[in-house]
Amino acid sequence: MKIEINRTSMQQQQLHARLMKCLSCSHSHLPLPPPRPPPFYSLQRFASSQPKGVAKVILKKGKTQLFKDGSPMVYSGAIDRIIGRPPPKTGDIVLVADGTEKPIGWGLYNSVSMFCVRLMQLEEEATRDPSCALDMEKLLETRINAAVELRRGLGLPSATTNAYRLVNSEGDRLSGLIVDVFGDLAVVASSAAWVETYKSKVKACISSIDEINHIHWRPSVEILKEEGMDAADLKELHPSTCPQRTKVIENGISYAISLEGQKTGFYADQRENRMFLSTISHGQRVLDVCCYSGGFALNAAKGGAMSITGVDTSLPALELARENIALNNLDPEKTSFLREDATVFMKGALSRNDSWDIVILDPPKLAPRRKCFRHV
Repeated sequence: MKIEINRTSMQQQQLHARLMKCLSCSHSHLPLPPPRPPPFYSLQRFASSQPKGVAKVILKKGKTQLFKDGSPMVYSGAIDRIIGRPPPKTGDIVLVADGTEKPIGWGLYNSVSMFCVRLMQLEEEATRDPSCALDMEKLLETRINAAVELRRGLGLPSATTNAYRLVNSEGDRLSGLIVDVFGDLAVVASSAAWVETYKSKVKACISSIDEINHIHWRPSVEILKEEGMDAADLKELHPSTCPQRTKVIENGISYAISLEGQKTGFYADQRENRMFLSTISHGQRVLDVCCYSGGFALNAAKGGAMSITGVDTSLPALELARENIALNNLDPEKTSFLREDATVFMKGALSRNDSWDIVILDPPKLAPRRKCFRHV
């Protein structure tokens, strides 16, 4: 009897082991449970975690879509109210929300400017990649790096072009910041208060680019005054060691550039237009009105134009234009540069029945400030 019980016990143990083995085999073929979804990030959640809190700018009804579609400058007329105590100060990070107080993005506040907020990141982006949410320095680094990679993908810089626009304000989603590269020199054009606030970070990001050895900071003083900046605060504490003149190459054409000239010293955003002109100029009579340092005129000459006339009011600009003709070994007999007001010149040309095959007209701003709109 004792032996029989032991045998039965052994059989039960063997059966149990077989069952467990079968169960483990069958479970190995079952699909794994789905992974847990990542935690949901929202700007409201980020803002709530800030030690000082973040004010909220509420848009008027019907104004939200404009900014969701990409317009970064929230003008005062689009704002219904501001929630936050104390109220935000110029330079503060704020949420921008629709009429239901749901955030659509975040940006930088300005209590003086006609653009009360410059949107920096939309809600969908912050949800997708929260690494830059409400972090202006991290966002700057990310956007400038993206701008560098975009230009690299376009083949810039290259052996035939080392003058190009690295950061194109709204085009690179950094409204108010322009950076033009001229060889190993970067010229920063600042036209928003936030750019001045984050000046050291902007410089640090640009300095990290391999080919950049010098940075020339050029604030747009009149515009920045309207942003609430004091002109005295815009002066460099330490004199710049950058050269005031440099030479660059664009589409195989050499240019002497003066950093004391207009804008950044060279209109790098017109590169493709200048190159196009060279393809249609052969045998043509070309007029370049507001020619500055001769960018279009040089391309017309390279393209084989019969004659080129350049007109500008700036004597230093015209001297650069003549220098650039010589720099490229072009025939000075085919190109003439006249110092004259564009309107006066065109009226005179009309009275003389002068005509040209191609006319380039690239004037300066006709209404540089808001108060000028009343007179235009």
